[in-house]
Amino acid sequence: MRPIILALAVLAALSSAVPARAVTAPPVPTSGLVGVDAMTGTVFQQGQSSFSGIALRLRVRHPALMPNLEILPTFEYWQNTSHVDAFDIETQRRDAALSCDARWLFHSRPWQPYAGLGFGLHFLDSEVSAPRFGVPHASEGLIKGGLEALAGIQSNPEARLGSFLEFKFLNVTAYRQFKFSTGLSWNLLAAH
Repeated sequence: MRPIILALAVLAALSSAVPARAVTAPPVPTSGLVGVDAMTGTVFQQGQSSFSGIALRLRVRHPALMPNLEILPTFEYWQNTSHVDAFDIETQRRDAALSCDARWLFHSRPWQPYAGLGFGLHFLDSEVSAPRFGVPHASEGLIKGGLEALAGIQSNPEARLGSFLEFKFLNVTAYRQFKFSTGLSWNLLAAH
């Protein structure tokens, strides 16, 4: 929980340190890459305790067609390791996900809310080591797809550097996840 509190404090400081009108952005082109987001988040997976993950995504827009719609190709990764010394058991779970979401931006300044839907492909891997119980090492890997829904709010959409808070639900059968993420946005262009 400490990393989330620290991330929120950093985002709040960045948001208040850079006023929305202080930075002038270049004009919006007809189409293309408009920004890059780096984020960290707390993941709540079905039947598990919470843990942390990281993600990197691109933001692509075609203002001439739909100025409020962004396409978000995303790579997300988390890993969780548990060790129970009393029984000499170690488990490790990982999820590397490739997804593509579409989000709708609502006009508001200096905070801009958004909501979206998408689809993700999850490369899930589980390992266990329990020599005392006759399992020196076992692993299982599988690939699952799932629909996604997200909602969030970003600060200073017209500034070069912004921040955001986001909630995301990933409907992966038997591995459903809910994520609360914070991150930084590098905006190549002004949001309109």
